[in-house]
Amino acid sequence: MKITTAEFIISNTDVSKCPQTGLPEYAFIGRSNVGKSSLINMLTGFRKLAMTSATPGKTLLINHFLINKQWYLVDLPGYGYANRSKKGIADIQRVIGSYLENRMEMTCLFVLIDSRHEPQKIDVDFMNWLGENQVPFAIVFTKADKQSKLKTDSNVKAYLEKMKEQWEELPPFFITSSLNGTGKDEMLAYIDSINAQLKKK
Repeated sequence: MKITTAEFIISNTDVSKCPQTGLPEYAFIGRSNVGKSSLINMLTGFRKLAMTSATPGKTLLINHFLINKQWYLVDLPGYGYANRSKKGIADIQRVIGSYLENRMEMTCLFVLIDSRHEPQKIDVDFMNWLGENQVPFAIVFTKADKQSKLKTDSNVKAYLEKMKEQWEELPPFFITSSLNGTGKDEMLAYIDSINAQLKKK
């Protein structure tokens, strides 16, 4: 797939106000400072599509971007809460939960994991919650360029082994780098294959 157009459509906290076009949506979520905005910009080829920030956790809204006029890329608030009040955390959890549980157009959720770290409880718990609620998702390991391939592979293996404690079949996963474009072709091909399947139905 080649992305030729990427257009910002709407930001909001209310699922009922999301676009009503029926097009498939691919949502991106991760903990604070996981590199979500950089990954989105790398995937689309539009460097300022998702604004990156030095302050972790700045995405507080559901952001819809129309890609090639065929599908939506959705930038969700992070589930790792940087410097949030209890009310702020509750508000973000409500936004995320409402979208994931009620948005019929949500086709696949890409869960971003920082490949520099060994399995983190908050990430594993979130993915287990997705499984329990039958939310389709794939794992995206980010920042692979920040360390050796050996270290990346070791941490990815550790995450997958941890998930096998709860999962009979593991979700798809991708290893990426926003700096050098690693994983871009694989992720776009995955989205393209799902879109092709949806068109056949």
